[in-house]
Amino acid sequence: MDDLLERESDYLCDNSPASEKVRMFPHHAGVYLMKDNAGRVIYIGKAKDLRNRAGSYFQKAALEDPRTAPLIPEIHDIDFIETESEVDALLLESRLVKDIQPKYNRDLKDSKTFPYLQIRTREPFPRVEITRTPKEHGVRLFGPFTNSSGLRGAILVLQKIFKFRACTLDLRVNDERWRWFRPCLLYSIHQCSAPCNFRITPEEYRKNINRLIRFLEGNKKSLLTDLQYEMREAAEKRHYELAAELRDQIHLLETLDQRGEIDTNVQPEAFMIDPRRGVLGLKKIFKLDEIPRTIEGIDIAHLGGTDMVASLVRFIDGLPFKPGYRRYKIKTVKGIDDFASMAEVVARRFSQEETDYPNPDLLLIDGGKGQLHSVLTALSRTPFQPRLVISLAKREEEIFVPNQENPLRLSRHSFALRLLQYVRDEAHRFAQHYHHILRKNRFSKDNS
Repeated sequence: MDDLLERESDYLCDNSPASEKVRMFPHHAGVYLMKDNAGRVIYIGKAKDLRNRAGSYFQKAALEDPRTAPLIPEIHDIDFIETESEVDALLLESRLVKDIQPKYNRDLKDSKTFPYLQIRTREPFPRVEITRTPKEHGVRLFGPFTNSSGLRGAILVLQKIFKFRACTLDLRVNDERWRWFRPCLLYSIHQCSAPCNFRITPEEYRKNINRLIRFLEGNKKSLLTDLQYEMREAAEKRHYELAAELRDQIHLLETLDQRGEIDTNVQPEAFMIDPRRGVLGLKKIFKLDEIPRTIEGIDIAHLGGTDMVASLVRFIDGLPFKPGYRRYKIKTVKGIDDFASMAEVVARRFSQEETDYPNPDLLLIDGGKGQLHSVLTALSRTPFQPRLVISLAKREEEIFVPNQENPLRLSRHSFALRLLQYVRDEAHRFAQHYHHILRKNRFSKDNS
């Protein structure tokens, strides 16, 4: 970079004081402030490497670039503020632009097309989200930000520290249905505290949100001081699990500069299910008269044809209802015959009316066209039937529907598909669990 600056110094002679000053900038994250000949700040930017990024403005290419050409001739001085990490730089840039309102950042200040970080503070478990159309009430706003991908990367980093949710689930504290909801992948990788399954109280969750807000406001040092005090206090009271959580939070905050480049952070493929959008999507896709409020899923489990069992899981309004789960030992099928086993379970389920759990709006079978045909044949002999029966094949996630030759293929981002996958996988999990119990019991008897 120093060699580049030297080669371009003659070309941009009016900028020579500023270009010389940039040579002394550190190779570290921070914010740079460009000033005109009257000392007014005309542009603010953030960088993961201050010297390289700020120095790029004093090259011939910058003057020829339509995006930066109007700015370059007005730069007469430049300063910087070093930050501990690129995340800190991103947040500081946003705060400074909002306060100073530089000439060449004005479009960012006025435009509604730039992203904001929005926290829905009135929700029992406030969600954190990126939006280009911020709300006026019931939220805390931070931004606007110049770089949406950088903001998404920063949220990913901060989510590992404060474990907030970024999903669209409509969580209510007293809604017992959520007690049976399976948290998404983010909980498993310690990136969310899973309020969707009540694995954290509203009070503890809000503490983390308040800590996040303090960090976003630039109060990182005082936040660390308070966290260290809370950690010592928890240890003295022998609340060792809480003390360990606070210790980890402190460590992550202190090592933000080691979290990687925020522009290259990629959100993991979280199996995020929105029950409301899922059932609405199913209604639309299958042209149903009403929303499918009750969904049942069936799966078979065995090992080489031994201990063959089946599971039935029940979902209400897109959420698992575990009191309605059922498990079956296969009685009439010998050897490996998934089609016949599935037919037996369906016949037993719908041979008599269950007064507590009426016929489902949708029955989901794990499998392809063969499994679906077998189930439909069995159902034709039963007095009670679901309103719609479909099957979901694992390999290509194809959906087979009665009287349709070709299967449906939905976008992997479809909330309807994700809900069906959730039902299918939950049925598989429950069947496997029952199968393992029977095998364990059989081995215990054989060895006794």
